[in-house]
Amino acid sequence: MSPTTYDLIRLAKAGDRQAFDDLVTPLMPQGFRLAYGMLFDREAAQDAVQEAALRAWRKLANVRPDAEIRPWFLAIVANKCRDVAGGRWRSVLKFAVSPEQQTGGHEDRVVVGADVRAALRRLPFEQREVLVLRYYGDLSVDEIAAIVHVPAGTVKSRINRGIAAMRPYFGLVEALI
Repeated sequence: MSPTTYDLIRLAKAGDRQAFDDLVTPLMPQGFRLAYGMLFDREAAQDAVQEAALRAWRKLANVRPDAEIRPWFLAIVANKCRDVAGGRWRSVLKFAVSPEQQTGGHEDRVVVGADVRAALRRLPFEQREVLVLRYYGDLSVDEIAAIVHVPAGTVKSRINRGIAAMRPYFGLVEALI
């Protein structure tokens, strides 16, 4: 019989590194998708997820035994991405590297949806964050609300405003599909 999430949290809090790994490792790919969707930089996203995992290990004592681990961990990832996105070096890098250098050639942009990413980049961070969590992370409104620390109604408003702001770019994306 495999241990329950409750057991893993209890064991991890007692210092069992394997229990912590069993809790967090399945969340790493989703954490990376979230970080990449927020930062648009593969290396920065990998770093953010690794630092989030380290922060999660340090903050494990704050987790309630009955807590949902996925929103808790993804909130740490999102917070780390906010730190990175708000950093001065990030704004310098945005202008130092062209979009073509960041996403590859034209064919790659079509295949991986660079037009959607470009549209996301134009959104305010709060709208981009909830759209990435919803559509890249496949999270519910309630999970997103827990991650970004706002009411569910605010999440819904940000999603709707973000989609409305991206609507002019959807025609181009639909034409490519």
